[in-house]
Amino acid sequence: MRKLTLMIILFVGLPLQAQDYAPVQGRIMTEWAEKVSPDNVWQEYPRPQLTRDRWLNINGLWDYALLSKADPMPGDYQGKILVPFCIESALSGVGKTMMPDDRLWYRREFSLPGDWQTQRVLLNFEAVDWSSSVWINGAYVGSHKGGYDRFSFDISMYLRANSKQEIVVAVDDPSSNGPQARGKQRLDQSGIWYTPVSGIWQTVWLEAVNPVASIGELKITPDVDRKSVAIIPMLSESVTIGCTVDIAVFDGDQLVTEASVPADQKVNIDIKDPKLWSPDNPFLYDLKLILTDEDGKVLDQVESYFGMRKISIAPKNGTMVMYLNNKPLFHYGTLDQGWWPDGLYTAPSDGALKFDVEMTKKMGFNMIRKHTKIEPDRWYYHCDRIGILVWQDMPSGMIVLPVDGGKDQKEVQAIGGDEEDQYRRGVESAQFEWELRRMIDMHFNSPSIVIWVPFNEGWGQYATCRIAGMVKDLDPSRLVISTSGWALRPCGDIYDIHSYNVEVQTPPISKDVASVLGEYGGIGYPVKGHQWDTGIRNWGYQTYHSGEDLLKNYIYKFDQIVEMKKNKGLSAAVYTQTTDVEGEVNGLMTYDRKVIKMPADTLRKMHSVLYGE
Repeated sequence: MRKLTLMIILFVGLPLQAQDYAPVQGRIMTEWAEKVSPDNVWQEYPRPQLTRDRWLNINGLWDYALLSKADPMPGDYQGKILVPFCIESALSGVGKTMMPDDRLWYRREFSLPGDWQTQRVLLNFEAVDWSSSVWINGAYVGSHKGGYDRFSFDISMYLRANSKQEIVVAVDDPSSNGPQARGKQRLDQSGIWYTPVSGIWQTVWLEAVNPVASIGELKITPDVDRKSVAIIPMLSESVTIGCTVDIAVFDGDQLVTEASVPADQKVNIDIKDPKLWSPDNPFLYDLKLILTDEDGKVLDQVESYFGMRKISIAPKNGTMVMYLNNKPLFHYGTLDQGWWPDGLYTAPSDGALKFDVEMTKKMGFNMIRKHTKIEPDRWYYHCDRIGILVWQDMPSGMIVLPVDGGKDQKEVQAIGGDEEDQYRRGVESAQFEWELRRMIDMHFNSPSIVIWVPFNEGWGQYATCRIAGMVKDLDPSRLVISTSGWALRPCGDIYDIHSYNVEVQTPPISKDVASVLGEYGGIGYPVKGHQWDTGIRNWGYQTYHSGEDLLKNYIYKFDQIVEMKKNKGLSAAVYTQTTDVEGEVNGLMTYDRKVIKMPADTLRKMHSVLYGE
């Protein structure tokens, strides 16, 4: 089990007063939220697969102002907001709804260590929803669009010598009035739709790197059949002549092998007697990389990790099934929305983020389908380390069309047949496909991710087979579900249907693709005192009012899954869902994670029958 190298965290030199912050009251909260303060909020290193020693966390209290887009940059701010929680959340300390015509402003000051003056300073945002513009010391630095991918700016030329630095961020968010990828956010939170998320929602931080050259990204591709791993160390700078990267692979403290490669070039490294990664044995190799110039001077040092695993489909008993490391393995997991009553998109702490993964594994699931949301890098690190397979959805965008030529708009969720392309062209589709590429690039190295899902249930779906082919071209090492449920198309590696009836529908089997139930179950059980909405919104596809009835009906549906696996060629099933979310009470846990609705030991013993031959 991998342990991250101890990082030296350099804190901002401004005192933070606890009395300036209090979470918004009136909603249920998790136990982790009770421990959140401006001094301890999300201090973990945010990028576990590319770590450095020299970094500065600037989460904490920032000034904020929520103004009209027509207003200029504010001189005075309205109060304090706790970064990285979105403005709508209780843990932000604000709890205001940002409308599409609003602009959210952030401001704070920070000081840099003295020995950073000769370094190149990078300002990193792990995620901001949705469109951001950044100023340093009054100078415009740059902008970014996209709610789920990290972005960075070199701010070296904007810094003042021996002085405090000022950062200002402006955020626009069209919310559910726009076509952008946003998952299940909606201004109207009825039904299956949840509270919108606007602004900074992941860690903001700085790092010092060598001004000549530094490693900006790694691409790591394991090859189980050839007992090797391919690594491409990519530099942030375009000038790489003479730069070399020395790579060392470790099993704990023991050196496994070494290699050297010119920067930006691929090297294939043989791994003798490789230890394979799986849910039963989530073994991770450690990596250390040193970048040197043509004179042998060290320019950069980073650490990373990888897992040796292979995901594939192959025939078994006349139908295609999924294989892990060349052995058939049934995938059984939960539909995981990744929402929190106190932080919305943002878990209150890293411990909370890890808890959901650990509890899912304790219940005997070997997979999580991350549903229309992309998580912080640390969530995937926990899945890698704990050992759970991940099906990763692309957050859904919606097609927004004018109604009767007027100003009113409607969302078009499913476009069928030959017409599906006509509503998504130009800027909208280019942005969606850019963010889809970013998702794959950013999380390519996580061994836990085994399947990409570009579309869910026709939501914003278009050019399905072209998009599925693009995903496969970008990452041939993983499987692709072209669309999960509803508007199915004859492409991808897996045929995926959804069934929420008491009698679970069996997907048709094929000699060409694997067949799965991408969603089923959804049995509701509202637990008093642990509900987001105490009114009439609470619902499940079937709803019961005791743990006993819930378990009885879960067993009834689960037995149908066992039968499909044994006799009808089913390769996987996804139960809805990990936790309650707002009005949905069909979770295995309550939204505040304080009640486990069915005994974990009972579920684990029950689920174990799925994993044998």
